[in-house]
Amino acid sequence: MRLIRTAVAALGGLLLAVTLPAGTAVAANGQFLWLGPKAKAYSIQNPPDNKCYDMGQEAHAAHNETKTPLVVYAKKKCKGDATRLAPGQQAPQGAGFQSVIFNPR
Repeated sequence: MRLIRTAVAALGGLLLAVTLPAGTAVAANGQFLWLGPKAKAYSIQNPPDNKCYDMGQEAHAAHNETKTPLVVYAKKKCKGDATRLAPGQQAPQGAGFQSVIFNPR
């Protein structure tokens, strides 16, 4: 009888874990594209919301191909002059940035 109760409890827990959404982890569906040194193209696929990314090298020509707005910043740690890009919007070709945040709150 104990084995059956344990199996039912484990199965119920598994079923509950599968049916509930996973916390508040939400991603900006799509791609964020930009150009790095020597105009090499870079991208991030489905970046998480409200997380600041610092660029490790020169970055410019940001292109928001996600379904949410983003903000690129002139300085690291999402500080400095900010440029908001709506979904599908592209920053001017020469506009450099050092950090980006997706779907900021």
